[in-house]
Amino acid sequence: MSDYIKSDLIRYYGKYDALTFFYAYIRNSTFRFQCAFRLCHAKSGAKIIGLFLWMINKTKRTIQLPRQTQVGYGLYIGHGGPVVVNSSTIIGNNCNLSQFTTIGSNEGQAAIIGDNTYIGPNVCIVENVKIGNNVTIGAGSVVTKDIPDNATAVGNYAKVINYDNPGRYIKNRWNIIN
Repeated sequence: MSDYIKSDLIRYYGKYDALTFFYAYIRNSTFRFQCAFRLCHAKSGAKIIGLFLWMINKTKRTIQLPRQTQVGYGLYIGHGGPVVVNSSTIIGNNCNLSQFTTIGSNEGQAAIIGDNTYIGPNVCIVENVKIGNNVTIGAGSVVTKDIPDNATAVGNYAKVINYDNPGRYIKNRWNIIN
């Protein structure tokens, strides 16, 4: 099992083992989608399996995360989407994407999202913005400007409201030394 799949299992279930993997793969369509996504990035023969799983996966209709997107360890997609992510987006480690999240760009590079970032429901992140590490973005926010590290931002247009305990919604974090 790849470290990426293990990290996703940790984020969803707090542990990784064969039984948890089989349970998650059978019961959780979002995790099935992520397995196909992760295997598409494998360097071995598993890539062929990943491409096959990618082609037959029905969750692509509600989670539009192109195979070209760079995603770090421990991705968590809440409630199975719908989520739309531009292929030029870069997502760091331990990121939560809540339902109805859109990360897009009309003019090239989309957002760069740091580690341990929680993106709430119905958030729109527009164009080439940089979202720092340990950031919380509140529900319904529209992010058009950079958000610094350790911040909580909310609103339309998103503004930093405080630096008190950001990233607290990131549970079961994957540490690369696991």
